[in-house]
Amino acid sequence: MRRTAVPVVRRLGPLGHPARLTVAGFLVMNIVGALVLMLPVSSRTGEWTGLITALFTATSAVCVTGLVVVDTATYWSPFGQAVVLGLIQIGGLGIMTAASLLGLLVARRMGLRMQLIAQAETKTLRLGETRRVVRGVVAMSLVIEVVVAGVLAARRLATTTESFGSAVYYGVFHAVSAYNNAGFALHEDSLVRHATDPWTIVPITVAFILGGIGFPVVFETMRSAVARRRGRRLPGWSLHTKITVLTYFGLLAAGMVLVTALEWSNPGTLGPLSFPGKLLTGAFHGATPRTAGFNSVDVGAMHPTTLLVNDALMFIGGGSAGTAGGIKVTTFALLAFVVAAEIRGQPTVHVMGRRLAATVQRQAITVALLGVAVVLVATMMLLWMSDRPLDAVLFEVVSAFGTVGLSTGITAGLPATGHLLLIVVMFIGRVGPITLASALALREHERRYELPEERPIVG
Repeated sequence: MRRTAVPVVRRLGPLGHPARLTVAGFLVMNIVGALVLMLPVSSRTGEWTGLITALFTATSAVCVTGLVVVDTATYWSPFGQAVVLGLIQIGGLGIMTAASLLGLLVARRMGLRMQLIAQAETKTLRLGETRRVVRGVVAMSLVIEVVVAGVLAARRLATTTESFGSAVYYGVFHAVSAYNNAGFALHEDSLVRHATDPWTIVPITVAFILGGIGFPVVFETMRSAVARRRGRRLPGWSLHTKITVLTYFGLLAAGMVLVTALEWSNPGTLGPLSFPGKLLTGAFHGATPRTAGFNSVDVGAMHPTTLLVNDALMFIGGGSAGTAGGIKVTTFALLAFVVAAEIRGQPTVHVMGRRLAATVQRQAITVALLGVAVVLVATMMLLWMSDRPLDAVLFEVVSAFGTVGLSTGITAGLPATGHLLLIVVMFIGRVGPITLASALALREHERRYELPEERPIVG
């Protein structure tokens, strides 16, 4: 009788499962962030901040969402804004990735438990690569944020009378927020005042695309580019990178075209802008639903059709193992491949010269259906709690689940129960439905036998 090997993760014990530790890490950071934001020093008025307001802001920052119940620029003090910025950075890199880096710096080595934790957070494919990936994630993040911050600060100095320190702070805040797909801004209108300024819009767009497409994709493309420059030949891109790049930029182009076309003559959005301004703003708003969360026009003034397009883009989200949320473009693409294979009557799913494992197909279906369930239940509950229309409520819930941060303007006016509901949705959206389900499971089950097969009628 063949003996079934026990997965390495199970040897860590029920409290050491990486998925559970990931959920616990994000939960602890949310609570700590909320307690700090409640302090009088965090608000401009010097008064204590309510628990729900502080918890909502902390969760939105750690989950790199961007939904707010109070304005970041006018309500929070410089100390409070710095706390929000720190929570965004920690949330973007991942609680467990940051913990792994700390372990490397202090102990100069990484144990098995720490490697497994970091592997769960960064989606590393091989355990031995975790150490290199953690270092690379942090290095790449800092380099991109510094470059984008420099461009934004220089633009700020050239167009305003602010001091050098204020311009640098402005650049750093928006660079970190953009790269981590957080959507927090230091203006009440987000980026509306910069809608037609390419020196502000383009760097922010590049930053959230690089952060949102996923660490593995950026690493692999960079490694291939360096190898070609040095005259060395590497194997072609992995299936994950091929699927992600194709789907991500395909949806990016589709979103840009659809939003620009639908809002071209809308007097509340693109209508008053010049031809170049319409193109820039339309392209930006076709990209920002990929969980970036910035807006350069009034989202509440968009056509219902445009809001529905945004709902779809926000739900799909960005690349795996990046700062974006949603069910991820790979999940969406895998479902499309499964459907195509079933329509053709093929017994297995083949994609770009590779066969998809059945476990991967089940994971994609699980992530997508759990995401639909979360959005559906939360939308019904929020409709029951408030008197807002369906399109606005659905948009808000999908934005929270996809950790996007775009809003039609109803967030602040929701009741306290609505804020608590969105907190839960943001948390689930950041941690991931399948990770949360794994963390709540008491143990992993091994099927020791199979039952007779029977085919029920489908459809």
